[in-house]
Amino acid sequence: MAHLGKLNTLGVWLLWVTLAAPAFAHTVHVSGDVAATFHIEPNHNPKAGHPSQAWFSLTQRGGKVIPLAQCNCKLKIHLNPHKEGDTPTLEPVLKPISTAQYQNVPGADITFPKSGEYELELSGTPKTGAKFQPFELSYEVTVMAGAMASAAGVQPKNGTQSVKVTPTAAPQKEGAQPAIDSTLPIVAGAGFGIAAIAVVGFTLGRKK
Repeated sequence: MAHLGKLNTLGVWLLWVTLAAPAFAHTVHVSGDVAATFHIEPNHNPKAGHPSQAWFSLTQRGGKVIPLAQCNCKLKIHLNPHKEGDTPTLEPVLKPISTAQYQNVPGADITFPKSGEYELELSGTPKTGAKFQPFELSYEVTVMAGAMASAAGVQPKNGTQSVKVTPTAAPQKEGAQPAIDSTLPIVAGAGFGIAAIAVVGFTLGRKK
């Protein structure tokens, strides 16, 4: 029964962290007793050579938010592929970011040098007076070429997909309807997200 109680606590915590975040373009990862909600502007579709703002809302198990002032946090960014121990492509200085939902969470202004797949590695230890376990989290981000990002379909890491439908260049026959250019956003269902949370909670509960 005690094991079941821990599992229920983990499930409720993860569900709370996920539902407390705005619904679009956020990624939640867990390390130890810390969950981090990650977001990067604009809408998880950064462009090479253009400034993007990234932030991480850190939440301790139980729902307590961990501000940057309580965390010795570091952010390293690698262009993939890379090996452990490689010099980071970027190592931006973290600063407190406040949004409508979160206050003074770790964040950074990032300008990716070129398009490609990047890995963002966030690590942290508690400062004096704070009580949470040291953590290491990683997130993958797809960076599009600056001039191409607005014209290409992008697959964000949170499961949201945008598909660009481009009309053909063939001439239209007289009286024919013109081709239509449209963007069809497809958002993963809430049921899938809750099921994923339950699986993560179960896995973490078993490791206790």
